Amino acid sequence: MQKGTVSKSTGSWYKVRLDEPTPDGLTELRCRMAGRFRLEDKQLTNPIAVGDRVSVEVETNSDTETGAIREIEDRTNYVVRQSPRKKHELHLLASNIDQAVLIVTVIWPDVKLGFIDRFLLMTEPFGIPTTIVFNKADLYDEDTLETYEVIRQIYTDIGYQVMLVSAQEGTGLQEFQDLLKDKRSLLSGQSGVGKSTLVNAIAPDLDLTTGELSDYTGKGQHTTTFAELYQLPFGGELIDPPGIKNLSFNYLKPIEVAYYFREIFALSPECRFGGTCLHRSEPGCAVIESVQSGDDRVTDLRYNSYLTLLEETEAQNYWERKKV
Repeated sequence: MQKGTVSKSTGSWYKVRLDEPTPDGLTELRCRMAGRFRLEDKQLTNPIAVGDRVSVEVETNSDTETGAIREIEDRTNYVVRQSPRKKHELHLLASNIDQAVLIVTVIWPDVKLGFIDRFLLMTEPFGIPTTIVFNKADLYDEDTLETYEVIRQIYTDIGYQVMLVSAQEGTGLQEFQDLLKDKRSLLSGQSGVGKSTLVNAIAPDLDLTTGELSDYTGKGQHTTTFAELYQLPFGGELIDPPGIKNLSFNYLKPIEVAYYFREIFALSPECRFGGTCLHRSEPGCAVIESVQSGDDRVTDLRYNSYLTLLEETEAQNYWERKKV
């Protein structure tokens, strides 16, 4: 038995980076899944994730060595999403990560706060620290810089780290590299935000072609369900998840949406109905009072995102929620 880390998932086969080379000197092994693995009581389309620590039995078939994954070690954390094909099942994106990094930009393509909030609702339930990185600063004029400052203030006020970078001009690249150094990061971003260009700017040895990293919306050229782990030359690792066309949350209850909006959760003890308040039309709701008063503890933009996600979660088919 060999121990290693899953570095690529292609659905039926996995690439495992071995802690020690095989007798034939292989440091990576193509492996299949052996046995049945589950994540608590959840139904999964892929029970093994990139980032998993596994035990592998080496198999020799003719002149080729492959492996069988026999055990998965306990995960420190994981990120999961609703399967786009099997609505009542979940898809593991990554495991054992130190942080998530979302790449966006104010212009080309224009950023939508709802887009950011969906991603945060994916990472918050699993305790994954998330940083929002705005790329293409070289394209920002006075108006777009003002927009960036408004968005930055919204998210820094509720405890998220926000960075401004430019892969073209080098703005903020050292800070971005420091963010990734010696950590395992889940990297995601909307199509066209320049993920590959940004990574190449700090890790040119990876030599990623434009569009090689998958895109968040699933509208770019790299919309595979594969996930892959890249090693950074200055220390650290990137996990590139599959392109995500839609984010739905069949694994969340409506009240949990309120829990994972940080500023809403912080105000909920002041509501008349406390931890059961959905902050929509209830009397004596501190969140609604904050929005109506404009005191900025809960902004209109975040509150509207919250209402949208709450309605979508409630509208999930009963059977979809029941089976997870």
